[in-house]
Amino acid sequence: MVKLLDEHERTMAFAEVALGQIRSLRQTAVPRNYEIWYVYATGYNAPLNKIINETLARNGKLSEADLEQIYETYLSHIKTSDRIDKVGARVIGEIDDVMTLISDALGMSASYDASLSGASEKLASAKNGDQLKPIIEQLVKSTREMREINKALESRLTLSKTEISNLQHSLEAIRAESLTDPLTGLGNRKYFDRSIEMAVQTAIANGEPLSLLMFDIDHFKSFNDSYGHLTGDQVLRLVGMSLKQTIKGKDITARYGGEEFAVVLPNTGLRQALTVADHIRRAVMAKELKKKSTGEILGRVTISVGVSLLKPGDDTDSLIERADACLYAAKRAGRNRVVCEVDPEYTAEIRSRVA
Repeated sequence: MVKLLDEHERTMAFAEVALGQIRSLRQTAVPRNYEIWYVYATGYNAPLNKIINETLARNGKLSEADLEQIYETYLSHIKTSDRIDKVGARVIGEIDDVMTLISDALGMSASYDASLSGASEKLASAKNGDQLKPIIEQLVKSTREMREINKALESRLTLSKTEISNLQHSLEAIRAESLTDPLTGLGNRKYFDRSIEMAVQTAIANGEPLSLLMFDIDHFKSFNDSYGHLTGDQVLRLVGMSLKQTIKGKDITARYGGEEFAVVLPNTGLRQALTVADHIRRAVMAKELKKKSTGEILGRVTISVGVSLLKPGDDTDSLIERADACLYAAKRAGRNRVVCEVDPEYTAEIRSRVA
């Protein structure tokens, strides 16, 4: 009892802190804002607390855009596993209900079979119409009951089929979400690892070319240090939007990690890959970065790109390693450029690593 009371008091204290923050900052007391401040009060989500403290120190408040971005970045994706568990539980519950109904139907079928066997014996020994009548009436009654059971089972199975189909769609949506980076809307690292492995295997099996682009946002740390992490997140979204607008079809785009992105280009040779890489570089640089809270123009974002081509004897790791080396060569050579493994900058980078 004491433990329950302690838990009540502890959670009520978190709730009071959350409501106090909402009142002091004059925010709307909607569930999203309450959840943000409740999690903040617990201290369990250190990145969330860090970004809130930095934003308040810099701006003295959290705008609606800030709150929405914080929620999407630090809270919404955490619910994925909970949602999978809930959908899975509903699927299991649906299957259990159907199995119970089938079990009942099997019992009724066995009873009906016994009724038919008994009626067969009685019919064989019946002498006249008076003896036949109750036997036939019982058969009609049993048949009617069996028909009703079958109709109920058919109806329930139809409903279950629809329900399980809907749950399957929900699981597919959740699965897609689990493979998506919530900040940029691109594939996440898990998606990239799965996709490039399949793409490399397919290219090797079919004897087709495959190219990989690895790119990094130039001077990204300075955006965070100068304008805060929310502006840094805005930079990441800008690059993500440029990729969505540039890359189409079967090409694979993903946020590889931090400020690094990757694009897998199936059935694409090196020359064509270089063209795509430079197109992406120009598309990112063409967009002007504006600070949402103040409207201040912060300049333009540039990226450095490394390009590698799948070679005989390659595996996924070696392909990524060469693209990564090309990326670092591009950064060493002055940034805002594309370097591939036949460029002298790449050769210099490899020599420096060996040395």
